[in-house]
Amino acid sequence: MILSENALAVLEKRYLVKDPDGNIIETPEQLFRRVSTAVASAEKLYDPAADTERVGELFYDMMTGLRFLPNSPTLMNAGRDLGQLSACFVLPVGDSMNEIFEAVRKAALIHKSGGGTGFSFSRLRPKGSAVRSTGGVASGPVSFMRVFNAATEAVKQGGTRRGANMGMLRVDHPDLLEFISCKSEGGDITNFNISVAVTEEFMKAAEEGRDYDLIDPNGGRIAGRLNAREVLDKIVDSAWRNGEPGIVFIDRLNRDNITPSLGSFESTNPCGEQPLLPYESCNLGSVNLSAMLKDAPGGFEIDYDALGETVDLAVRFLDNVIDINKFPLEEIERATKLTRKIGLGVMGFADMLLKLGIPYDSDEGVQTARDVMSFIRSRARAASKKLAAERGEFPMFPQSTLSGGPKMRNGTVTTVAPTGTLSIIAGVSSGVEPVFAYAYVRRVMDTELLESSPVLLAELKKRGLFSDELMRRIAREGSLSGIDELPEEIRRVFVTAHDITPEWHIRMQAAFQEFTDNAVSKTVNFPANAERADVERVFLLARELGCKGVTIYRDGSRDSQVLNIAKTDSGAEGGPSDGRAGGTLEPRPRPQMMHGVTEQVKIGCGKLYVTVNYDEHGICEVFTNTGRHGGCPSQSEATGRLASIALRSGISLQTVIKQLKGIRCPSTIRQPGMEVLSCPDAIARTLEKVSALLASNGAPDMPSGPAQPARTGGITFGLSGLHYCPECGDPIEHEGGCVICRRCGYSKCG
Repeated sequence: MILSENALAVLEKRYLVKDPDGNIIETPEQLFRRVSTAVASAEKLYDPAADTERVGELFYDMMTGLRFLPNSPTLMNAGRDLGQLSACFVLPVGDSMNEIFEAVRKAALIHKSGGGTGFSFSRLRPKGSAVRSTGGVASGPVSFMRVFNAATEAVKQGGTRRGANMGMLRVDHPDLLEFISCKSEGGDITNFNISVAVTEEFMKAAEEGRDYDLIDPNGGRIAGRLNAREVLDKIVDSAWRNGEPGIVFIDRLNRDNITPSLGSFESTNPCGEQPLLPYESCNLGSVNLSAMLKDAPGGFEIDYDALGETVDLAVRFLDNVIDINKFPLEEIERATKLTRKIGLGVMGFADMLLKLGIPYDSDEGVQTARDVMSFIRSRARAASKKLAAERGEFPMFPQSTLSGGPKMRNGTVTTVAPTGTLSIIAGVSSGVEPVFAYAYVRRVMDTELLESSPVLLAELKKRGLFSDELMRRIAREGSLSGIDELPEEIRRVFVTAHDITPEWHIRMQAAFQEFTDNAVSKTVNFPANAERADVERVFLLARELGCKGVTIYRDGSRDSQVLNIAKTDSGAEGGPSDGRAGGTLEPRPRPQMMHGVTEQVKIGCGKLYVTVNYDEHGICEVFTNTGRHGGCPSQSEATGRLASIALRSGISLQTVIKQLKGIRCPSTIRQPGMEVLSCPDAIARTLEKVSALLASNGAPDMPSGPAQPARTGGITFGLSGLHYCPECGDPIEHEGGCVICRRCGYSKCG
């Protein structure tokens, strides 16, 4: 088995078994042997004479050959005491205090076991409603989302996977407007992705500019009316500003509900790709399409024989996972086994297109997606039919919408999920996303390390075009599109996520959705200068083309904070005040692009990452991220915000440092060998270091293209227009409805 340096790092950090002291006691080969043996053991449930050793060897070869990988909890927990193998769950949230806090309790157990959770808060009565049992008034869905968020923050999934949630609210809930803006106002719902469940009636009303009814879930009465066009504008505006909320076409989800007698879909898992009934779980795995090619005259072609064999074995693997899974709740085990849903998806699709010489943003690329996914679903259904003959159909089959056809072992068979850490292990592009970057430079101490796409390297070397200088230019510019020295066909094929227009992102998502039982997780990337109308156009196109939901991200949108330029007494706009006009200070606008430095600091309760940004005028922004077990996030964020406003208002850097330096925290004081006294003290010391670096080296020129971070000792240089990993400081990519660091494997969604 050949694994990259990044793959080994991710396996060591997140997957390999460790002893109580944190020492790794398992090799990658032993991990895959542990998983394959555990999953093959399910064969005995149906045939006591089954050759589990032979089946286990087939599973082992498939995984070590990097042709298929199951979702992360299966790799982490199969064959171990915890034994929880599902990635995500949906829990119901009822409209009583007991039901709400019971859902909080169950969510905490799921997060502790390594899973993520989806919730619909649409059953909760709106803010201000009367509560007859107490004589008080209800606080509404958003207030209870904060309770769930706090519980998730406390658990942190035992250090292997972070708590991740999907919060969903129907478009006809009376508290919709508060929900739309809940993540842009304050920073206390950080462990949620949010989506609005939009109905067909709402979308038609928006097209026609009509009002629509808001329905109080407590009794079903009409609680008001809103203009649908104006509401859609608010959703678009919020998504444009910070990437949320996404939208889910809830009627379309329920159109494909195979067991309506069990209930309706109300929510999805945290990345949007798996609609689930209350208490159902998703059991996912991905085929590596980059490995499904064979030599052909003039290049490669898709090896459908190899793909079919892999799909057959993967379906058997995922069905076995359901049987050996140690579910965190009895209700989840019961619901999951009633329908036995599995979700076979893909990764390495962009790499497949590159090897085939097909541009991602082309009709041929979209047709390739249809061809591949159509084949996978057809073959997966045939494999499930064969398993039904061996083991019996899923228990709800007679009451399902599938009952008129051949008996099936699994209620659903295909899902396109994000594959962040899995694709790092396999060394391929993530899910169905395009490649984010083909080359980047990482500086470690005084050494520059150039990392590049192996597919691009092979193509350039084959054509005699490779050079270190060329790769560094690609890393510097962030794209091949402007490098005229390269042949046009290379520039046309090797496009990045930001070279591709949002419309092509949606067309590709729709192509995969056409042949996916559940849904497709994908992020539609927008450039920083995209307009609100561009976002709206993508939402409408997604509906037109049959997508089940949309997640968008506009580059840099979650980093920027819009500040008004100060006005003088005459009403003219001016620059930042010096404190003399009217006795007030006003911060100058935050530059759209800045250089930055990130330092990892050990504090008394974990790790703190301090980022200091500067422009041609000097240091003007500071913000923090806590590591997995780190600090007081809200207090550190508040400190950073106030320091940033002070610095952009003309307050001297030394004054800010003086106010923060020396503050003491008991958790730090208690531990010997600490270099800082508290989180504020750490911020002050990083400000001092950056100030000294700027004084000695000067501020570098602003680059013309996307910059990559560079490391100098424990400090990372980069641009604030990128998001940085809270664990290693490298840039994180927005993909698959989530974020992923391709260096250390950090993922917001686990």
